Amino acid sequence: MPSLGRLHLITDTRPGRNPLAVLRAALPVARAELVVQVRVTDDATDREAYDLARRVVALCAPYDVPCLVNDRLHVALAVGAAGGHVGAADLPVGAARRVLGATAVLGATARDPGTAAEAVAAGASYLGVGPCHATSTKTGLPAPIGPAGVRAVTAAVDVPVVAIGGVTAANAPALLAAGAYGVAVVGALSGAADPARATAELLGALGC
Repeated sequence: MPSLGRLHLITDTRPGRNPLAVLRAALPVARAELVVQVRVTDDATDREAYDLARRVVALCAPYDVPCLVNDRLHVALAVGAAGGHVGAADLPVGAARRVLGATAVLGATARDPGTAAEAVAAGASYLGVGPCHATSTKTGLPAPIGPAGVRAVTAAVDVPVVAIGGVTAANAPALLAAGAYGVAVVGALSGAADPARATAELLGALGC
């Protein structure tokens, strides 16, 4: 498995956002500490997901930054991504592992120790845990679990835990103190006036 960076950038493809411009700003700042997860809206076509993922893989390659694809594992395979990420409504972790193969990076979403342990046993390389704080990036999410919820999960598993949901440079240190290995962000970078500076601030909060 490729080394896992501590700052996970999830692409924001909502109207008015420019995920490739944000990525171009973040890559030279974060370099090896970055992981990029291609996530598209539910109504995006597979072709749209493929076109975005292909461009992300090409941008990441010179920096040796792994690209993962959320949900659409066939797209991950098609573009030669380093792996994928599955949520609760996606393929089961064990099935996703069979699709991607033994050496791919496979992330899974969890918010409690039991689900987290099951995901790791089924083959997850790391866990995306949250939402940690309130976020407007995605609708229909359960209540935030906060640092206490992160601490409960990290105590139950031995893979990296990546905190997600309303993460900022201000609250990242508390999530690390709760045992998180790193953080995943959407709006903290896609909504920033200066994504490069925002990347540097997040890295500083992570102690990188």
